[in-house]
Amino acid sequence: MSKLLFLHTPHFTPKKLHTKTFSAILTQSLTPLHCKCRLLSFSLNTTTTRSNSHFLSQIHYYRRSFSVRSFDDSSSETKIQEPQQQAVVNEDYESRGKSKNEDEYPSGEFEYEKFSAWKIFTVKLRMLVAFPWERVRKGSVLTMKLRGQIADQLKSRFSSGLSLPQICENFVKAAYDPRIVGIYLHIEPLSCGWGKVEEIRRHVVDFKKSGKFIIGYVPVCGEKEYYLACACEELYAPPSAYFSLYGLTVQASFLGGVLEKVGIEPQVQRIGKYKSAGDQLTRKTMSEENCEMLTALLDNIYGNWLDKVSSTKGKRKEDIERFINDGIYKVERLKEEGFITNVLYDDEVISMLKERLGVQKDKNLPMVDYRKYSGVRRWTLGLTGGGDQIAVIRASGSISRVRSPLSLSSSGIIGEQLIEKIRKVRESKRYKAAIIRIDSPGGDALASDLMWREIRLLSESKPVIASMSDVAASGGYYMAMAAGTILAENLTLTGSIGVVTGKFNLGKLYEKIGFNKEIISRGKYAEVLAAEQRPFRPDEAELFAKSAQNAYKLFRDKAAFSRSMTVDKMEEYAQGRVWTGNDAASRGLVDALGGFSRAVAIAKQKANIPEDRQVTLVEMSKPSPSLPEILSSVGNSIAGVDRTLKELLQDLTFSDGVQARMDGILFQRLEGVAYGNPILTLIKDYLSSL
Repeated sequence: MSKLLFLHTPHFTPKKLHTKTFSAILTQSLTPLHCKCRLLSFSLNTTTTRSNSHFLSQIHYYRRSFSVRSFDDSSSETKIQEPQQQAVVNEDYESRGKSKNEDEYPSGEFEYEKFSAWKIFTVKLRMLVAFPWERVRKGSVLTMKLRGQIADQLKSRFSSGLSLPQICENFVKAAYDPRIVGIYLHIEPLSCGWGKVEEIRRHVVDFKKSGKFIIGYVPVCGEKEYYLACACEELYAPPSAYFSLYGLTVQASFLGGVLEKVGIEPQVQRIGKYKSAGDQLTRKTMSEENCEMLTALLDNIYGNWLDKVSSTKGKRKEDIERFINDGIYKVERLKEEGFITNVLYDDEVISMLKERLGVQKDKNLPMVDYRKYSGVRRWTLGLTGGGDQIAVIRASGSISRVRSPLSLSSSGIIGEQLIEKIRKVRESKRYKAAIIRIDSPGGDALASDLMWREIRLLSESKPVIASMSDVAASGGYYMAMAAGTILAENLTLTGSIGVVTGKFNLGKLYEKIGFNKEIISRGKYAEVLAAEQRPFRPDEAELFAKSAQNAYKLFRDKAAFSRSMTVDKMEEYAQGRVWTGNDAASRGLVDALGGFSRAVAIAKQKANIPEDRQVTLVEMSKPSPSLPEILSSVGNSIAGVDRTLKELLQDLTFSDGVQARMDGILFQRLEGVAYGNPILTLIKDYLSSL
């Protein structure tokens, strides 16, 4: 792709393609207006991308490792120089866009290798001296109940809920642990995204390479749960199980009519025809662009689900689709069609396992649960890495620049804290490479930009790999695009390069309730944000529009620079549009498809570490339990409302300033409340737009 950089207007062509050429180009500070760079609010009830892994070939790592001084200064008056040189560069852009194939990246695929006799002896010795909480009976079955929220961060012993890194590590440990004979997996309704489901599914498939059994049990099952469960060797369900394999939906709600009735006028300026975050406040129906984008996402999701399920069950896609359209709800029919192994209660499955493992009927089946087994160290099982170290920096949740007094230590991405970790990795010679693990819909645009710069600085000193989880959109993608190589899952939601800005005109509402507000000001635009009792003046509206356009150009142009793409080309993929990981890869927004294990393999390759050499992964975000976390774990039994309210308060407290946020995160938090009140849903969607 081209090394050519373009200004907002007009374009600039360097004479020589060299790192120093990019100094003093393209940066403008954002105005402190209340811009919100958001993705639309929608609910993907199930998400999957087509299994086709073909994507636009990428340029080499060093081609994007230009100096970050490219953005130290900017000039909107720079004129086009040497048009002939621009044509040459554009040819280079097209040719290099096809020069790299995904196969050139290591796959990172799990390969089970049996321990030698000496290694087995060493592991047994370590088990003898292991801590008491690491003791597991020989012949035990690892049981894990997967339901609800799954965090991408490590969990402390005081934290409730599931942790994706610990779930995946448990699969790997169980594969090599001589005390574990198999896994019994309970799968219930999941509130996580499809990126995490894909990661867990990959580990289920990898675990089977050990030769140990893995059995699934699904009392309540939708498309997302079945997508994971069908990867198990055997799958059981009780006679009264709730199966809802009826197809997929995508939803968007609109508050335009509600706000109109109460006298609230949203004044929204959006940049990007697909940036529909403001639509739910101003419109009463879905726009054509929003419908186009959501339809494309749904088609990709549905097609990929059919592909994976049909290949796993050995059926044709047409047969799977016909089964769904028949509206099957009887569990017996699922058994007849081969979607589950048998209809059994949980105790019957356990009795079956006891018989298989030779356990007497009057004895308990040796079992170890997820929480206890998470305390077993890799060292105890001889799975510790080598001398080379790779830093892992996890960034999960909504982005804020500074910590809110209401926030917990594990809630969201705090820009100033993450920057400290990035600088620590950059200044240390211990780490050969770094992996930025991102699971974020975005948030504060200033914080995103500051972290972008720090990640760029880090990538100048050592290889940096961005690994996307469920979502890395808006501010989340802003962070990722600073890395040398970007990985996404097929099911990751990413992109959303766009801006929306506006304010509420509450004049009619104030008039209805008899409230009055008067302002004394100095300065032409002093009331642009303070005067919510009246609409924008024409000059204020113009300033707001220019500010939004400036924020969008800064975001888009940095994306073009980071991806070594022309601004015109990036404009085709920006416009606030959300892409699945597979579609983003085919358009050059990400480099390869895969999970965390592939990110580690690529990091080793970039750091010139032999593929067969083990490395030590150093988590920079280690869990540190705090009193609020402990209190939260005690009080979270009230339907999860405490956690939701705290997150809402945090988001609303820091809603001022430029936002690069993907809407829908609050929508997903409350998704697990069955038969939710429609009024609560409207309020929830409204709050997610503030």
